[in-house]
Amino acid sequence: MTQLVKRGYDQTVHSQCRHELVNMGQLPEVLPDSLTIIRETPQVRGLHTFIRNKNTKRDELIFYAERLTRILVEETMNFMPYMDVEIELSNGQKVKGRRQCAQICGIAIMRAGETMEYSLRAVVKDCKMGKILIQTNEQTMEPELYYLRLPKDIDKYKVMLLDATVATGAAAMMAIRILLDHDVPEENIYVLSLLMSEPGVHALAYAFPKVRLITTAVDSQISDNFYVLPGMGNFGDRYYGTYASDTEGEEPFDC
Repeated sequence: MTQLVKRGYDQTVHSQCRHELVNMGQLPEVLPDSLTIIRETPQVRGLHTFIRNKNTKRDELIFYAERLTRILVEETMNFMPYMDVEIELSNGQKVKGRRQCAQICGIAIMRAGETMEYSLRAVVKDCKMGKILIQTNEQTMEPELYYLRLPKDIDKYKVMLLDATVATGAAAMMAIRILLDHDVPEENIYVLSLLMSEPGVHALAYAFPKVRLITTAVDSQISDNFYVLPGMGNFGDRYYGTYASDTEGEEPFDC
């Protein structure tokens, strides 16, 4: 936390911003341009059916969640910069192609964001990873930073910020602020999530208009406890097989 204070990180400002955004009142009718929702093909709808179903067994949940995450990462790769190249085929002919030309790293918002690491590594060869742990202060109900590990020279990377679900967007907002404080350009940050709430999408887009939001689905509401509705349950508990409570929704401050 000392490092963040030296860089000018102010959690009070973040907390005030969060309350303002969550209580914006009536949301805009149109989703922001910075949001990309992957096309709902029969395959994607089928994967969501497995993942959202509370009766899906843990091993099946992991299998289908990793498949869906890989589709999400593949979609995100379309936003990376590419350069024209000329290659030689095995028959000696030369053809023009394109090659991805940016350094990419992934930052997982623990712990639900860690469930997406395997799929990211399967798509991005030798991808460097970092982690951010943000948890709720039970007295103030505000997000607090508990752990931070970022790749060296992260300001030179395109950063894929991973979180399985986004409800209010509070954890993602704090994570983005931390990345900005480490000199990552706002336009180099991509928030990847299997599921986002509509209020969370608007909150993130309002606070960080240059950050690209990429998800497989957007649900319309969040509950009074800041859980996505209808949602996919507590994704972290379901994925890791830990069931601390029967409360429907995402982990406190995986939101």
